[in-house]
Amino acid sequence: MASSRTRIKIKLLIADDHAIFRDALRKLLDSDDEITIVGEAGNGAECIQMLDKLKPDILLLDLRMPDKNGLAVLEEVDFDTLPTRVIVLTAAGDDRDLVRAMRLGARGIVLKESAIDLLVKSIHRVHAGEIWLDGHMTAKVISVFSATPKSGARSEKPLLSDREMEVVQLVAQGFQNKEISKKLFISEQTVKNHLHNIFDKLGVSDRLELALYAIHHRLIDKPDGTLALAPLSPRTHK
Repeated sequence: MASSRTRIKIKLLIADDHAIFRDALRKLLDSDDEITIVGEAGNGAECIQMLDKLKPDILLLDLRMPDKNGLAVLEEVDFDTLPTRVIVLTAAGDDRDLVRAMRLGARGIVLKESAIDLLVKSIHRVHAGEIWLDGHMTAKVISVFSATPKSGARSEKPLLSDREMEVVQLVAQGFQNKEISKKLFISEQTVKNHLHNIFDKLGVSDRLELALYAIHHRLIDKPDGTLALAPLSPRTHK
């Protein structure tokens, strides 16, 4: 009973400068019994104040807002000290801003033109600890990552072992280290060691970049382009 009660209490804060959009979003999301909208912010400054006060589980964040935009919010707020995970809502814009938002800690990107059921799905996935990019945004972010210069040249044909390829496949499917260790019958530390080697060989720094690299270079098959990943600290590989 307690777990069911917890499951239906996703506290959500909406930050967008268009009141009509916020009102429409509230009405649409109110139909989901597992989502509770705890507040609305019309600009970045209000958003920061409400984050500290309300400590929502999910923040739906528009990047284009007056008085601190969404990127400024991501830069200023220490989300490591909050229970809040961020989903960026975007109508259009510079793809590099979206990549920067992910680098700053956003856990999802959803187009404002997306169907409401896709947004609801992303809220639940991100609340569960995953990273969410729909197919269209995955393609955009991949193009930016592939065009971004990296220190050190990446090999056209990375020399990954069969075991490392198995780890890449499971990471891209959203499995965490403990789950990967059980599936491959190896220790969790061995999984971390494999990830360390994979990151070094491919020149990537986290799970998001690893999955994008794998899709771009056809190391894995993701026909729908949808990405849902458990987050990973690039330093500890936890």
